[in-house]
Amino acid sequence: MASVATAQHSLDLRRLVDDLVKDDRLGQEDANRLLGAVRTREQAMMHPLAYIASQGLEDLARPGKVLDGDTLTAWLADKAELPVYHIDPLKIDVPKVTDVMSYAFAKRHGILCVEVTQETVVVACTQPFITGWEPQLEHVARRSVKRVFANPADIDRHLVEFYTLARSVNRASGGPGASGAGNFEQLVDLGSFSEDPEANDQHVVKIVDWLLQYAYDQRASDIHIEPRREVGRVRFRIDGVLHPVYELPANVANAVTSRFKVLARMNIAEKRKPQDGRIKTRRSDDSEVELRLSTLPTAFGEKLVLRIFDPDVLLRSFADLGLVGEDYERWRGMLERPNGIVLVTGPTGSGKTTTLYSSLRQIATEEVNVSTIEDPIEMVEEHFNQTQVHHKIGLDFAAGIRTLMRQDPDIIMVGEIRDLETAQMAVQAALTGHLVLSTVHTNDAPATVARLLDLGIPPYLINATLLGVMAQRLVRTLCPHCKEEGEISSEDWQQLVTPWKVSVPQRIYRPVGCLECRNTGYLGRQGLYEILLLSESVKDRIGTETSLGELRKQAMREGMRTLRLSGAQKVAAGLTTVEEVMRVAPPPEKER
Repeated sequence: MASVATAQHSLDLRRLVDDLVKDDRLGQEDANRLLGAVRTREQAMMHPLAYIASQGLEDLARPGKVLDGDTLTAWLADKAELPVYHIDPLKIDVPKVTDVMSYAFAKRHGILCVEVTQETVVVACTQPFITGWEPQLEHVARRSVKRVFANPADIDRHLVEFYTLARSVNRASGGPGASGAGNFEQLVDLGSFSEDPEANDQHVVKIVDWLLQYAYDQRASDIHIEPRREVGRVRFRIDGVLHPVYELPANVANAVTSRFKVLARMNIAEKRKPQDGRIKTRRSDDSEVELRLSTLPTAFGEKLVLRIFDPDVLLRSFADLGLVGEDYERWRGMLERPNGIVLVTGPTGSGKTTTLYSSLRQIATEEVNVSTIEDPIEMVEEHFNQTQVHHKIGLDFAAGIRTLMRQDPDIIMVGEIRDLETAQMAVQAALTGHLVLSTVHTNDAPATVARLLDLGIPPYLINATLLGVMAQRLVRTLCPHCKEEGEISSEDWQQLVTPWKVSVPQRIYRPVGCLECRNTGYLGRQGLYEILLLSESVKDRIGTETSLGELRKQAMREGMRTLRLSGAQKVAAGLTTVEEVMRVAPPPEKER
């Protein structure tokens, strides 16, 4: 055993520093400065490993990098001959692990249960050379204990979070009774008088606060609270994929949903019909976050989905969104036109709103009046004049555009063109000298022209007003910390780039998985874009008997790249994978 400590002895800062110097991980000068520094009361209370990590000292074994918490954890785990464990909250069953031991016991010994099986409990410890607590825990848990070593800072943080959440859920549930509000299979327990928690119950408030902060920390774009027969499932959508987070007792899940409805000023008594609302909150870094809420009655109660809007989305450049090169030049060219219609198309969650808001933010100068009509207003932006649709008073998209045209606008953004009247008003606005931006729901850019024709817009008005259409999708990007070079067959590559004949790139990458990306191999998302410009030759093919195939071929001859080809370029650039592109991008028309 190394000299950092002997059995049943806690870690000592001086011994840790001495061993780091001996292992050529820390310079003697840094070591002397570290040991000679006067520590504040807060620093003196820190775990010695966490204190060393907080100083940002250079790691001699990795020039240019510092001795951070994860590096020091791996180093000390090797000394103690223990496995390293990275605590991923999304993969931990909080009710199970907090039931193994009390908070007082865990806090006293600096340990945290992270996994529970029929035979074993896996316990992460902050003191790798102290094992006196093991026999007692094995007796209480009636399972063998497997020790692992984790970053002490992570253990301290999650120890408080897990037990606080478990305590709040426990006290909010108030007993075995479950709420049957809206449950088609409600079971009545005779003689049971347990009451459901209220939306303003302090424990429910804590659960809601934790859910929101946790979602922000995990980069979630959506929170799903889904009622089931006996529990309420909580899931986060991260990088386009849903992850299970927690299972709340049914009555607590109902109370949490009610709490969100209270915050969004929705009718908490109405559980039979869908409702929409919005909340503005703050992150721990004091930045504001917009949330849009939607409820839906289901067989077991109200399902709630919260869409989280990134407060930094309006500050992102087109390059951050993945719109670069020729695609960027085409898009910018459309936005610089004084009048006409520019459409963005794609399914829900494909980034259309982000594209439109980012574009408007960059062209909303002091010299122009930017007005929007939305249902609902996605994000409040002080540089725009934003109007909310209210169907009950007759303020729909068409009426909103009609009114906005009397407001001396330069640029009008319409949330969505979904009917003939809205399309006609958008055309009218474009004909009278305004630039109109909007969204539609079609598979690709050429299909949008067919959609306008189906709505009833005459071909000559489409040719006179439509500047272009951009279809988009979001693909997960490879984690830069762990991606590795891979191989691809010519058949798979050709399937991706059809009908073009594009040679297989010399180098492509594949996902691996690491701590940074939660072992998924992907971190973040970027857009794929397909931009159709209405040139004269494209307009010639738009008529009462428009052939979508001919329209698409002509656009491709003039430089339009399909979504899959756009994805192939990102594969060749090492940003994503063939499988990811084929998952989100529609196949060539002949395969549909």
